[in-house]
Amino acid sequence: MSRRTRRRRSLRRRITLLATAVTAVVLVGLALLSSRLIGSLLVSSADDELAPALSSAVAAVSAGDPVVPASPNFQTRVLDTAGTAVDGGPPPLLSAADLRRVKAALPVSRLEDSPPTRWLGTVATAPDGAQRVVVVGTGLVGFYPAQGAALRWLLVAAGIAVAAAAAATWFAVRSAMRPVGRLRTAAAALAPGKRLPLPEATELHALAGALNDLLARRDEAADRLRRFTGDAAHELRSPVASIRVQAEVAVEHPDPSLSQEVLADVAAESRRLSALVDGLLTLARSDAGELPRATSVDLGVAAADAATRCRVEDGPRIVVHQPPSSCSVHAAPSEVDLVLDNLLRNAVRHARAQVVLTVLRVGRVVRVVVDDDGHGIAEEHRAKVFDRFYRVQDDRARSSGGTGLGLALVAEVVRRRGGVVRVGESPEGGARFQVSWWAVR
Repeated sequence: MSRRTRRRRSLRRRITLLATAVTAVVLVGLALLSSRLIGSLLVSSADDELAPALSSAVAAVSAGDPVVPASPNFQTRVLDTAGTAVDGGPPPLLSAADLRRVKAALPVSRLEDSPPTRWLGTVATAPDGAQRVVVVGTGLVGFYPAQGAALRWLLVAAGIAVAAAAAATWFAVRSAMRPVGRLRTAAAALAPGKRLPLPEATELHALAGALNDLLARRDEAADRLRRFTGDAAHELRSPVASIRVQAEVAVEHPDPSLSQEVLADVAAESRRLSALVDGLLTLARSDAGELPRATSVDLGVAAADAATRCRVEDGPRIVVHQPPSSCSVHAAPSEVDLVLDNLLRNAVRHARAQVVLTVLRVGRVVRVVVDDDGHGIAEEHRAKVFDRFYRVQDDRARSSGGTGLGLALVAEVVRRRGGVVRVGESPEGGARFQVSWWAVR
């Protein structure tokens, strides 16, 4: 976007144009209305002068006295009910419709005359009982010129007011936006880990606070990404290096018996590498906000299937306690399998003789409890076991094929479906992992 385009779209310019346009429309409308009110004021002033003259003329007609105009500027006429002049003068310039209004004591404005005229009238009774129509009128000299002059002056005043409003709005917005400019300058020069200063203005204070929260989340995400990248690189280096060393040994010493052993080690490391890559991909998709489509999954059935998959020959036995009725949760089947498989394999890896998998429903919550009789998890480690690449016993985890991502995957999958996962002490003395999911109604 060019600099001219940005200037055209600037907030200060848009606010000034909007305020100027609104002010211009309002003031021009007021000018037009006021110019029309000038005419109404002239008519009202004429009525105030004609009313006493009409009263005097009606009194004279009722007494049988000659009617004398109250002012040289007034026309005082006496007509019969048909509109014919009975005072000896020429017929008045009143139409039949005007005459009907006069008989009803309603004022008449004849703006088409030159100059426009205003008439007041009423019906009076002469001493002989005859009905007479008495009308008094005057010319509204300067009626249209007064309106035009008023409109011109009002438009000039409106133009001056619009220009003043535009200038005032421009400088007011410029002054109001100055803290925003300072905030932008501070943001451009902001060092890593620093935060924006909080302005005194309430709105900008809230904006700067929100930006600081955003910066904090950004720094946290960047730091988490750096740690994740470093840990992933470190974890990937170990199986890759092991595979390379084993392959080099097989190449240097082409012994069939040794080659079989090397191939077994390479296969084991490859499986560990594959599991690690799968875990990294799952976490990356979760961080990107990708969620598989959720359906209703029966945890009792899924727990029995997971126990079958995770049983190890000559390993601890897995006991499954299923509920008598269906316990369904809203999740993807792959997510449920991932959670159950990781919890069971972790328990099997550390158990001595037995792992107990229990599924039960408590109100609107379905719980999955995995207990083992192993060495357990010390309290100082329980808050960190769901962190990525965290191992309570690093050497044992490596020797058993652990990647440090299993429990992190469990926590992430459960969290994004609105559930909770906790770790504690098992009644058998080992570790207890408890997952709580919202049940499907």
